[in-house]
Amino acid sequence: MNADPRGVLTGSHFIDGDHACCEGAIAAGCRFVAGYPITPSTEVVERIAERFPLVGGTFIQMEDEIASSIAIQGAVWGGKKAMTVTSGPGFSLMMEHIGYAAMTETPCVFVDVQRAGPSTGLPTQPAQGDMMQARWGSHGDYAIIALCPNSPQECFDLTIKAFNLSEEYRVPVMMMMDECVGHMTERVNIPPAENIFVRQRRYYEGAKKDFLLYHAGKDLVPPMVKAGDGYHIHVTGLTHDERGYPSMTLPTQEQKVRRIINKIKQNADSIVDYREEQMEGAEVVVVSYGITSRTAIPAIERARAEGIKVGHLRLVTVWPFPEKKIREIAATVKAIVVPELNMGQIVLEVERLAAGKASVHLVGHVGGTVHNPNDIYEKIMKSICK
Repeated sequence: MNADPRGVLTGSHFIDGDHACCEGAIAAGCRFVAGYPITPSTEVVERIAERFPLVGGTFIQMEDEIASSIAIQGAVWGGKKAMTVTSGPGFSLMMEHIGYAAMTETPCVFVDVQRAGPSTGLPTQPAQGDMMQARWGSHGDYAIIALCPNSPQECFDLTIKAFNLSEEYRVPVMMMMDECVGHMTERVNIPPAENIFVRQRRYYEGAKKDFLLYHAGKDLVPPMVKAGDGYHIHVTGLTHDERGYPSMTLPTQEQKVRRIINKIKQNADSIVDYREEQMEGAEVVVVSYGITSRTAIPAIERARAEGIKVGHLRLVTVWPFPEKKIREIAATVKAIVVPELNMGQIVLEVERLAAGKASVHLVGHVGGTVHNPNDIYEKIMKSICK
């Protein structure tokens, strides 16, 4: 195992997506992970438990996912970059603390290796049924960022990006993996640590007197401080003023909630990431993400071989949703086909943005297996005939 003096793995490796996610976290500077074993995400924390002693990190197996999701936030306020890892049932348990992280503006990463549900469902089989939960699962109004890798390489790359985004915007970031991507073994190239961009946390450096914990400038993102550094801080999930003190007033609620939403909304153009293929002149566009973006490829190639102009838009960032791009596509194509390993979630956003323009066609799937590419192909062909 080749590692630099800081313990960051380097070189070319044949590993699965779960292990690549672990290595991405280490490369990003994560040094605290709390979690509870749950299929199909357990391999992430198994490797974390093996690797962290070599890099000065701490892994703790908590009693459950609720404890895990709050432990990482304590670690962040203590100065660490932190992450927790889970799958569907555990993700559900973490929702209150995701809202807490949004309200307290605690930068941290939640990894969800999705499996088929509902409830216990199919623990060892793939699905993409947590996509709306990632955005709307906690109560109230808030904003998060969610990324969706489709390969072990992206599990590494996007885990680093998740930490960088969490630090830049002081927001919880979701890594929405799935069982197939998590357990898929492929080559992962890890560059030397000095070639990996790692965003450092922005700390307040002013006077301790009259310090305002949540005072933000034009970027709407306040700098952080560490507990124990002499600043008088109060971190609470209650609606709070710029000092961090609870304030049960409408003006405080208005200022706080609008700011934590707008710091993401106003920067959406910089956050949103996607991949395009043969979009120019397309009559039909397949919008996909995660493992489904790979099962869609044979269907797209078959349709192209029969003379259908099919473009492919793969969502790397799912939240914030690429609204501008979908509107642009809907204005120029006849149809949009959305294959998902669920019964229709992201397609709802596509339908909203394409309303009155292009027709939208879901290729739904209950999970447990990936799509048969023939189903996607047939939907492409039917969409062009309407």
